[in-house]
Amino acid sequence: MRLLRPLLFLLTAVLLAIGACSKKTVSFNSKADPGLAGGLPTDTLTTARDTTNAPSLETKRVVLTKEQEKAAKDKLKTAQRNTKKKKNVFLGEKIKKGFTKSGPKGRNQYIEIFYYLKTFQQPTDFAPARYYFDPRKRKIFNTTEELDPATAKVLHGPYKRMQGGKVIETGFFALGTRHLRWEKFDKNNVLLSKQHYEMGFPRDAQVSYYANDKKRLKEVIPYADGKLEGDYVSFTEHGKREWVGQFENGKKVGEWTRYWGFRNTKDRRHYVYQYGESGYEPEVAEPELLKEYNRNGVMVFEKDKYDKRDAVTDRPGSKK
Repeated sequence: MRLLRPLLFLLTAVLLAIGACSKKTVSFNSKADPGLAGGLPTDTLTTARDTTNAPSLETKRVVLTKEQEKAAKDKLKTAQRNTKKKKNVFLGEKIKKGFTKSGPKGRNQYIEIFYYLKTFQQPTDFAPARYYFDPRKRKIFNTTEELDPATAKVLHGPYKRMQGGKVIETGFFALGTRHLRWEKFDKNNVLLSKQHYEMGFPRDAQVSYYANDKKRLKEVIPYADGKLEGDYVSFTEHGKREWVGQFENGKKVGEWTRYWGFRNTKDRRHYVYQYGESGYEPEVAEPELLKEYNRNGVMVFEKDKYDKRDAVTDRPGSKK
């Protein structure tokens, strides 16, 4: 018996060791270990792609044949050649950029940056002033007459006037008329005036008509902040221009034109008077007569050049 006990002990130890090394069989019907809160543990590194749809980091090399590579390059070159630059457009009209320089060179030189219609259009008949650029004279003009398509570039788009690298005036043109907001500044960038326009007429203008007929315009008196500011125009009962001029800071400035007012002909100038250059300087009480035209539209007088006037007794003064 004493010899059998060690043998039984040794046999038991061997059987236990064999059982520990054998594979454990798991039934598909077995339940998870209740000691694990979330059931059987999962490997997040192998399941992340399936649960989050994350993009694969694996790359596949695409091999192109020589013919495919050449075709791709040709397609790219064709697309680049066919790429068109975005054209400048303002209020639905195609425009081109221009600039002018005037005055002495240096810090006091004036520079104007503007845009004009690529295709000519005549401004409206009721425009108080028509603005255009003359490429030959390299200068911006304004007139009340019809524009010449051969020489006039109708202003249309943003406008900026600078002196010494500083903006002193900015605004917009639309079909040859002032439009939207216009501002003037001094050399220290202090705002001097601000005016809003609608196709040439000040937004706050006082507009009157003949016999309350909205089609028979009589007078447009421009106002801004309670004082005269902007383009002035008056018409005869037959729709012809009578007076055209400009106010600044409550004063008449620049050229003021009086028309003959013929009923069945185009507007013909009669007198052109000159007021002060700026409304921020003392007002000119008596303007100078610059030009005079006869009934046929022929100039008969120009200041400091010639005087071919006949005896005229009905010459009006500077007041309308």
